[in-house]
Amino acid sequence: MAFAPGLLAGRRVLVTGGGTGLGRSMGRRFLALGASLAICGRRGDVLDEAAASFRAEFPDRPVTTHVCDIRDAAAVEAMLDAIWRDAPADVLVNNAAANFLAQTHRLSPRAVDAVLGTTLHGAAYCTIGCGRRWIEAGRPGVVLSILTLSALQGGAFTVPSAMAKAGLLAMTQSLAVEWGPHGIRLVAIAPGTFPTESAVARLRPGGTDAEGVPLGRNGRHEELADLAAFLVSDHAGYITGECVVADGGRRFLGGARAGAQAMLRWSDEEWAAQRARTPAR
Repeated sequence: MAFAPGLLAGRRVLVTGGGTGLGRSMGRRFLALGASLAICGRRGDVLDEAAASFRAEFPDRPVTTHVCDIRDAAAVEAMLDAIWRDAPADVLVNNAAANFLAQTHRLSPRAVDAVLGTTLHGAAYCTIGCGRRWIEAGRPGVVLSILTLSALQGGAFTVPSAMAKAGLLAMTQSLAVEWGPHGIRLVAIAPGTFPTESAVARLRPGGTDAEGVPLGRNGRHEELADLAAFLVSDHAGYITGECVVADGGRRFLGGARAGAQAMLRWSDEEWAAQRARTPAR
């Protein structure tokens, strides 16, 4: 274990999209380090399964689930009211996101909104809602947003996501200044490839090899979870407004996504096959 077991003792962490993937991995790490956990998402069965697994492993750690579509500002406020009735959250992790490969000129307004609604608007609703409650109560807080490399250098064929994640980076930097006097920190992580089942289906048609990664491998979930735990802990108490990149050096070879160059030459038939592989949105 990289950190003392009680690193996050007494902290309550809200993770959006906390039932699967990296959100679930981070939540598990926070619990192992002494935190209590609230996870939210749109699918109650997924949240319940994750919570049952957490409780079995950490029976003395409180875990609550909240079915919430964070694209709905009123639903976010209702969720935060419910969380605060039990105990205030100390940390918000903006993890929930939507993304898929597509030719941008073929995107419908609904497809664009599907990405921006969750990735940008939902994160903004959660961040502002938590920040308002912290400021009104005179409490400190931490917001960690999970970005992508496209927030830093664009992302062909995932343009709405790149736009949304760049917006979250701007939010992180802006609120670090505005909310700093209130004792509220905002930090971000831009991960490279940390494979999850859903991301592979939507974004990695060629698989998850480590092509273009100088370190020669993909990231491990525990590595990202450890970085997240450090950034939300008091050990990072003088870090705010920063985005930490964890990509094995991929961006220094000039690409946010392996295979993007090949996608420039895909035929209509290849794009049709990719759309068929993408789960329904």
